[in-house]
Amino acid sequence: MSIDSRWDTPLHIAGRTFTSRLLVGTGKYRDLEETGAAVEASGAEIVTVAVRRSNIGQNPDEPNLLDVISPERYTILPNTAGCYNARDAVRTCQLARELLDGHNLVKLEVLGNDHTLYPNVIETLSAARTLVEDGFDVMVYTSDDPIVAAELESIGCCAVMPLGSLIGSGHGLLNPHALSLIIDNARVPVLVDAGIGTPSDAAMAMELGCDGVLVNSAIAHARQPILMASAMKKAVEAGREARLAERMGRKTYAASPSSPTEGLITG
Repeated sequence: MSIDSRWDTPLHIAGRTFTSRLLVGTGKYRDLEETGAAVEASGAEIVTVAVRRSNIGQNPDEPNLLDVISPERYTILPNTAGCYNARDAVRTCQLARELLDGHNLVKLEVLGNDHTLYPNVIETLSAARTLVEDGFDVMVYTSDDPIVAAELESIGCCAVMPLGSLIGSGHGLLNPHALSLIIDNARVPVLVDAGIGTPSDAAMAMELGCDGVLVNSAIAHARQPILMASAMKKAVEAGREARLAERMGRKTYAASPSSPTEGLITG
């Protein structure tokens, strides 16, 4: 169930409208059956696919991921995972566009090295410029640097996706202040990409004001991935509602009683 429309509006990305603010990945599951079941339990409408690591039609003799993640039901978000330079990332997006009949919404990620999977922002900026000029709608994985995020937005990226912590680390949001700076200054959707480990991490990101979160490892590596997918769905919704409700103010010293004290009988 989506949040009451009286209090919220849908998520808009590149002219597309979504009710779910949870995006999920498709890697690291035991098999395609588990992948499909977890995605369904998550309630996600945007599903990201690593083009260099998943078969979405380029290998006709192998199982096709799209058999369980139908493009008719989900918005497929091809990503450039495994790319370490702008040239390879651009080629990967172009291949995805061919395989998906002209689909132009992509997730750009250009990695710095195998050890951290931290984004190479120089190559990311270069690839983003090329892809935007080529007509792609680019959602972009980046560092939590507000200056870089602003530059990616100025290039024309339709969403910026700063990391919460390293990909697959499960450390959560290590620098919420930097994320807040990005959120406060962005005019495009901001979605946390990487580092979410628990539903509470996802809720925290939404309470900060993120427009959504992308989760893969935290679901796929859970002992019960389908149950975790459901938990992530609820956490994102709760975090969004908390943001809209606006939390109470913090107090430096003693708390005030939750029950009124006026009119008490004394003596």
